[in-house]
Amino acid sequence: MPKTIVGIMGPGDGATAIEMETAYALGQQIAHQGWVVLTGGRNVGVMDAASRGAKSAGGLTIGILPTANASQQSSAIDIAILSDLGNARNNLNVLSSHVVVACGLGVGTTSEIALAIKAHRPVVMLQSSANSYRFFQRLTSQTIGWATTVDQAVEQIRARLYEPS
Repeated sequence: MPKTIVGIMGPGDGATAIEMETAYALGQQIAHQGWVVLTGGRNVGVMDAASRGAKSAGGLTIGILPTANASQQSSAIDIAILSDLGNARNNLNVLSSHVVVACGLGVGTTSEIALAIKAHRPVVMLQSSANSYRFFQRLTSQTIGWATTVDQAVEQIRARLYEPS
């Protein structure tokens, strides 16, 4: 049976303490659901925090890194894909995920949300501003999830995974 992969996207170097705490808790909750966590794989920001959270709960983690050099890899990544694609790896992140969760907002995360919308992947925005949410919602007819807590985000993920096609 195929595993459900939830992509957690968010700022790397510019992530705030709150975004990293939220990503850690989200990674834990996704692992508790039996889902796989996919991130950008680096040892910074939201991607590292989400991966560490999932590992702390016994979850499986995948990281799609932007370079062919593993020196930036999070120690919490089980399966590392050294893409050597730079920012183009954002498309791999999105297309490899059944649902994309944006935990915070940076330039890379913005591109991943846009790519997810274009690929008709479900998106959940966690702790994003109302203005950011409205901006992305105007770009698509699909409903983008909006959550203020990790529990709400998990409910939104579940709803998007199990809604009829």
